[in-house]
Amino acid sequence: MTKIFAVTFFCFSISFGMAQEQAFKIFTGAGKKSSYKKMSKSLLQNDAVFFGELHDNPIAHWMEVEVAKTLLENKSVTLGAEMLEANDQLLLDQFLKEEIDLNTFDSLAGLWNNFETDYLPIVNLVNDKKQKVIATNIPRKFASQVFKQGIESLEELSKEEKSWIAPLPIPYDSSLACYADMLKMMPAGHGGENFPKAQAIKDATMAYFISQHINVGEGNVFYHLNGSYHSNNKEGIIWYLNTYSPGLKIATICVVSQDDISKLENENLNLADFIIVVDEDMTSSY
Repeated sequence: MTKIFAVTFFCFSISFGMAQEQAFKIFTGAGKKSSYKKMSKSLLQNDAVFFGELHDNPIAHWMEVEVAKTLLENKSVTLGAEMLEANDQLLLDQFLKEEIDLNTFDSLAGLWNNFETDYLPIVNLVNDKKQKVIATNIPRKFASQVFKQGIESLEELSKEEKSWIAPLPIPYDSSLACYADMLKMMPAGHGGENFPKAQAIKDATMAYFISQHINVGEGNVFYHLNGSYHSNNKEGIIWYLNTYSPGLKIATICVVSQDDISKLENENLNLADFIIVVDEDMTSSY
Protein backbone atom coordinates (compact mmCIF):
# COMPACT_ATOMS: atom_id res chain seq x y z
CA MET A 1 0.00 0.00 0.00
CA THR A 2 1.48 3.38 -0.99
CA LYS A 3 1.89 6.15 1.58
CA ILE A 4 -0.89 8.26 0.11
CA PHE A 5 -3.42 5.43 0.20
CA ALA A 6 -2.34 4.43 3.71
CA VAL A 7 -2.85 7.96 4.97
CA THR A 8 -6.14 8.31 3.10
CA PHE A 9 -7.40 5.07 4.65
CA PHE A 10 -6.42 6.36 8.09
CA CYS A 11 -8.14 9.68 7.53
CA PHE A 12 -11.39 8.10 6.40
CA SER A 13 -11.38 5.46 9.14
CA ILE A 14 -11.95 8.13 11.80
CA SER A 15 -14.22 11.12 11.96
CA PHE A 16 -13.34 14.27 10.03
CA GLY A 17 -13.28 16.23 13.28
CA MET A 18 -10.84 13.83 14.92
CA ALA A 19 -8.61 13.85 11.83
CA GLN A 20 -8.54 17.64 11.89
CA GLU A 21 -7.71 17.64 15.60
CA GLN A 22 -4.82 15.23 15.13
CA ALA A 23 -3.36 16.05 11.73
CA PHE A 24 -4.27 19.57 10.63
CA LYS A 25 -6.13 22.77 11.47
CA ILE A 26 -7.74 25.42 9.30
CA PHE A 27 -7.20 29.14 9.85
CA THR A 28 -8.27 32.29 8.09
CA GLY A 29 -5.53 34.37 6.55
CA ALA A 30 -5.66 36.61 9.60
CA GLY A 31 -4.90 33.66 11.84
CA LYS A 32 -8.36 33.06 13.27
CA LYS A 33 -9.31 29.41 13.77
CA SER A 34 -11.82 28.22 11.22
CA SER A 35 -13.42 24.96 10.12
CA TYR A 36 -14.04 23.04 6.94
CA LYS A 37 -17.71 24.03 7.05
CA LYS A 38 -16.93 27.74 7.32
CA MET A 39 -14.26 27.51 4.64
CA SER A 40 -16.62 25.67 2.28
CA LYS A 41 -19.36 28.24 2.71
CA SER A 42 -16.92 30.99 1.78
CA LEU A 43 -15.43 29.14 -1.20
CA LEU A 44 -18.84 28.69 -2.79
CA GLN A 45 -19.24 32.45 -3.14
CA ASN A 46 -16.44 32.71 -5.71
CA ASP A 47 -15.84 32.40 -9.44
CA ALA A 48 -12.48 30.71 -8.95
CA VAL A 49 -10.90 28.73 -6.13
CA PHE A 50 -7.15 28.13 -5.98
CA PHE A 51 -5.74 25.33 -3.87
CA GLY A 52 -2.06 25.99 -3.22
CA GLU A 53 -0.61 22.66 -2.22
CA LEU A 54 2.60 21.23 -0.88
CA HIS A 55 3.22 18.77 -3.70
CA ASP A 56 4.23 15.82 -1.51
CA ASN A 57 1.78 16.31 1.35
CA PRO A 58 -0.98 13.67 1.64
CA ILE A 59 -3.23 15.91 3.76
CA ALA A 60 -3.12 18.51 0.97
CA HIS A 61 -4.12 15.93 -1.63
CA TRP A 62 -6.90 14.55 0.56
CA MET A 63 -8.25 18.05 1.20
CA GLU A 64 -8.12 18.87 -2.50
CA VAL A 65 -10.50 15.98 -3.10
CA GLU A 66 -12.76 17.04 -0.22
CA VAL A 67 -12.98 20.58 -1.61
CA ALA A 68 -13.73 19.17 -5.07
CA LYS A 69 -16.57 17.10 -3.63
CA THR A 70 -18.05 20.14 -1.91
CA LEU A 71 -17.82 22.26 -5.05
CA LEU A 72 -19.31 19.52 -7.22
CA GLU A 73 -22.26 19.13 -4.85
CA ASN A 74 -23.12 22.79 -5.33
CA LYS A 75 -21.66 24.04 -8.61
CA SER A 76 -20.68 23.22 -12.15
CA VAL A 77 -16.91 22.77 -11.81
CA THR A 78 -14.08 23.19 -14.26
CA LEU A 79 -10.85 21.71 -12.93
CA GLY A 80 -7.48 23.08 -13.93
CA ALA A 81 -4.06 21.89 -12.83
CA GLU A 82 -0.46 22.98 -12.88
CA MET A 83 0.39 19.29 -13.17
CA LEU A 84 -1.03 19.10 -16.71
CA GLU A 85 0.58 20.93 -19.62
CA ALA A 86 -1.38 22.73 -22.31
CA ASN A 87 0.20 20.84 -25.20
CA ASP A 88 -1.22 17.62 -23.71
CA GLN A 89 -4.87 18.74 -23.69
CA LEU A 90 -5.80 16.47 -26.60
CA LEU A 91 -4.17 13.50 -24.87
CA LEU A 92 -5.96 14.42 -21.66
CA ASP A 93 -9.29 14.52 -23.49
CA GLN A 94 -8.58 11.12 -25.03
CA PHE A 95 -7.73 9.70 -21.62
CA LEU A 96 -10.89 11.12 -20.04
CA LYS A 97 -12.95 9.56 -22.84
CA GLU A 98 -11.14 6.24 -22.24
CA GLU A 99 -9.73 6.27 -25.75
CA ILE A 100 -6.26 5.72 -24.28
CA ASP A 101 -5.23 4.18 -20.97
CA LEU A 102 -3.16 5.74 -18.19
CA ASN A 103 0.08 4.09 -19.28
CA THR A 104 -0.27 5.46 -22.80
CA PHE A 105 -1.20 8.90 -21.49
CA ASP A 106 1.84 8.87 -19.21
CA SER A 107 4.24 7.64 -21.87
CA LEU A 108 3.15 10.36 -24.30
CA ALA A 109 2.67 13.24 -21.86
CA GLY A 110 5.34 12.53 -19.26
CA LEU A 111 3.06 12.94 -16.25
CA TRP A 112 4.34 13.84 -12.80
CA ASN A 113 5.63 10.78 -10.93
CA ASN A 114 2.89 11.12 -8.31
CA PHE A 115 0.06 11.72 -10.78
CA GLU A 116 -1.61 8.36 -10.31
CA THR A 117 -1.67 8.51 -6.51
CA ASP A 118 -2.10 12.23 -5.87
CA TYR A 119 -3.98 13.72 -8.84
CA LEU A 120 -5.76 10.96 -10.72
CA PRO A 121 -8.42 10.57 -7.97
CA ILE A 122 -9.55 14.18 -8.31
CA VAL A 123 -9.36 14.09 -12.12
CA ASN A 124 -11.54 10.99 -12.11
CA LEU A 125 -13.93 12.54 -9.61
CA VAL A 126 -14.50 15.60 -11.80
CA ASN A 127 -14.65 13.59 -15.01
CA ASP A 128 -17.19 11.16 -13.53
CA LYS A 129 -19.44 14.17 -12.95
CA LYS A 130 -19.00 15.03 -16.65
CA GLN A 131 -17.19 18.25 -15.83
CA LYS A 132 -14.21 19.64 -17.74
CA VAL A 133 -10.55 19.15 -16.88
CA ILE A 134 -8.13 21.69 -18.35
CA ALA A 135 -4.36 21.38 -18.73
CA THR A 136 -3.25 24.89 -17.83
CA ASN A 137 0.54 24.84 -17.49
CA ILE A 138 3.16 25.79 -20.05
CA PRO A 139 5.11 22.89 -21.57
CA ARG A 140 8.04 22.47 -19.19
CA LYS A 141 10.60 22.65 -21.99
CA PHE A 142 9.52 26.22 -22.75
CA ALA A 143 9.81 27.32 -19.12
CA SER A 144 13.29 25.78 -19.13
CA GLN A 145 14.04 27.66 -22.32
CA VAL A 146 13.13 30.95 -20.66
CA PHE A 147 15.51 30.20 -17.82
CA LYS A 148 18.36 29.33 -20.16
CA GLN A 149 17.79 31.73 -23.07
CA GLY A 150 15.48 34.47 -21.82
CA ILE A 151 11.79 35.09 -22.34
CA GLU A 152 12.44 36.80 -25.68
CA SER A 153 13.48 33.43 -27.13
CA LEU A 154 9.84 32.32 -27.06
CA GLU A 155 9.13 34.69 -29.94
CA GLU A 156 10.89 32.18 -32.17
CA LEU A 157 8.37 29.43 -31.45
CA SER A 158 6.00 28.22 -34.13
CA LYS A 159 2.37 29.32 -34.23
CA GLU A 160 1.29 25.96 -32.81
CA GLU A 161 3.83 26.13 -30.00
CA LYS A 162 2.74 29.65 -29.11
CA SER A 163 -0.83 28.37 -28.78
CA TRP A 164 0.33 26.45 -25.69
CA ILE A 165 1.49 29.52 -23.78
CA ALA A 166 0.11 32.92 -22.77
CA PRO A 167 0.09 35.53 -25.55
CA LEU A 168 3.47 37.21 -25.99
CA PRO A 169 4.81 39.48 -24.74
CA ILE A 170 3.43 38.80 -21.26
CA PRO A 171 3.12 41.64 -18.74
CA TYR A 172 5.71 41.35 -15.98
CA ASP A 173 6.07 43.17 -12.67
CA SER A 174 9.46 42.48 -11.12
CA SER A 175 8.40 44.24 -7.90
CA LEU A 176 5.90 41.50 -7.00
CA ALA A 177 7.24 39.70 -3.95
CA CYS A 178 6.88 36.27 -5.58
CA TYR A 179 9.40 37.29 -8.25
CA ALA A 180 11.57 39.69 -6.27
CA ASP A 181 12.15 37.01 -3.62
CA MET A 182 13.15 34.48 -6.26
CA LEU A 183 15.74 36.87 -7.62
CA LYS A 184 17.19 37.27 -4.12
CA MET A 185 17.48 33.49 -3.78
CA MET A 186 19.41 33.08 -7.02
CA PRO A 187 23.23 33.27 -6.77
CA ALA A 188 24.85 35.90 -8.97
CA GLY A 189 25.52 34.61 -12.46
CA HIS A 190 22.96 31.79 -12.26
CA GLY A 191 20.14 32.94 -14.47
CA GLY A 192 19.51 36.40 -13.07
CA GLU A 193 16.19 37.85 -14.26
CA ASN A 194 15.51 34.71 -16.26
CA PHE A 195 14.82 32.78 -13.05
CA PRO A 196 11.70 34.69 -11.94
CA LYS A 197 10.63 35.19 -15.54
CA ALA A 198 10.57 31.40 -16.01
CA GLN A 199 8.17 31.35 -13.07
CA ALA A 200 6.20 34.24 -14.51
CA ILE A 201 5.62 32.53 -17.86
CA LYS A 202 4.19 29.56 -15.97
CA ASP A 203 1.93 31.84 -13.94
CA ALA A 204 0.84 33.80 -17.00
CA THR A 205 0.09 30.66 -19.00
CA MET A 206 -1.95 29.06 -16.23
CA ALA A 207 -3.88 32.30 -15.76
CA TYR A 208 -4.46 32.66 -19.48
CA PHE A 209 -5.97 29.19 -19.88
CA ILE A 210 -8.09 29.70 -16.78
CA SER A 211 -9.38 32.95 -18.30
CA GLN A 212 -10.22 31.09 -21.51
CA HIS A 213 -12.26 28.39 -19.75
CA ILE A 214 -13.82 30.07 -16.75
CA ASN A 215 -17.60 30.41 -16.79
CA VAL A 216 -18.60 33.32 -14.64
CA GLY A 217 -21.98 32.85 -13.02
CA GLU A 218 -23.64 31.84 -9.79
CA GLY A 219 -23.66 28.14 -10.68
CA ASN A 220 -20.07 27.86 -11.90
CA VAL A 221 -16.61 27.74 -10.39
CA PHE A 222 -13.13 27.15 -11.75
CA TYR A 223 -11.09 25.02 -9.34
CA HIS A 224 -7.32 25.14 -9.82
CA LEU A 225 -4.60 23.01 -8.26
CA ASN A 226 -1.09 24.39 -8.05
CA GLY A 227 1.94 24.65 -5.84
CA SER A 228 1.28 27.20 -3.12
CA TYR A 229 3.99 29.58 -4.33
CA HIS A 230 2.03 30.13 -7.54
CA SER A 231 -0.93 31.65 -5.66
CA ASN A 232 0.36 32.76 -2.26
CA ASN A 233 -0.49 36.35 -1.33
CA LYS A 234 -2.78 36.38 -4.38
CA GLU A 235 0.22 37.01 -6.60
CA GLY A 236 1.59 34.76 -9.34
CA ILE A 237 -1.27 33.17 -11.27
CA ILE A 238 -3.86 35.39 -9.63
CA TRP A 239 -2.07 38.61 -10.54
CA TYR A 240 -2.14 37.49 -14.17
CA LEU A 241 -5.74 36.27 -13.97
CA ASN A 242 -6.80 39.68 -12.67
CA THR A 243 -5.00 41.13 -15.70
CA TYR A 244 -6.64 38.82 -18.24
CA SER A 245 -10.09 38.68 -16.59
CA PRO A 246 -10.54 41.57 -14.15
CA GLY A 247 -13.38 41.59 -11.65
CA LEU A 248 -13.47 37.91 -10.77
CA LYS A 249 -14.28 36.74 -7.25
CA ILE A 250 -11.29 34.63 -6.26
CA ALA A 251 -10.67 32.54 -3.14
CA THR A 252 -7.37 30.98 -2.17
CA ILE A 253 -6.28 28.10 0.03
CA CYS A 254 -2.72 27.22 0.89
CA VAL A 255 -1.12 24.45 2.89
CA VAL A 256 1.79 25.04 5.27
CA SER A 257 3.61 22.77 7.70
CA GLN A 258 4.43 23.72 11.28
CA ASP A 259 5.77 21.88 14.31
CA ASP A 260 2.87 23.34 16.32
CA ILE A 261 -0.48 23.36 14.53
CA SER A 262 -2.42 24.99 17.36
CA LYS A 263 -1.89 28.48 15.97
CA LEU A 264 -0.80 30.08 12.71
CA GLU A 265 2.78 31.28 12.77
CA ASN A 266 3.39 34.91 11.87
CA GLU A 267 5.34 34.06 8.73
CA ASN A 268 2.26 32.26 7.36
CA LEU A 269 -0.27 35.00 8.04
CA ASN A 270 -2.22 36.26 5.00
CA LEU A 271 -0.69 33.79 2.56
CA ALA A 272 -4.24 32.88 1.48
CA ASP A 273 -7.87 33.35 2.44
CA PHE A 274 -7.72 30.00 4.24
CA ILE A 275 -4.59 28.27 5.45
CA ILE A 276 -4.45 24.56 6.23
CA VAL A 277 -1.72 23.90 8.77
CA VAL A 278 -0.38 20.35 8.86
CA ASP A 279 2.03 18.78 11.30
CA GLU A 280 5.52 18.89 9.86
CA ASP A 281 6.00 15.27 10.93
CA MET A 282 3.28 14.13 8.52
CA THR A 283 4.60 11.52 6.10
CA SER A 284 5.16 12.59 2.49
CA SER A 285 3.40 10.99 -0.46
CA TYR A 286 6.65 10.46 -2.37
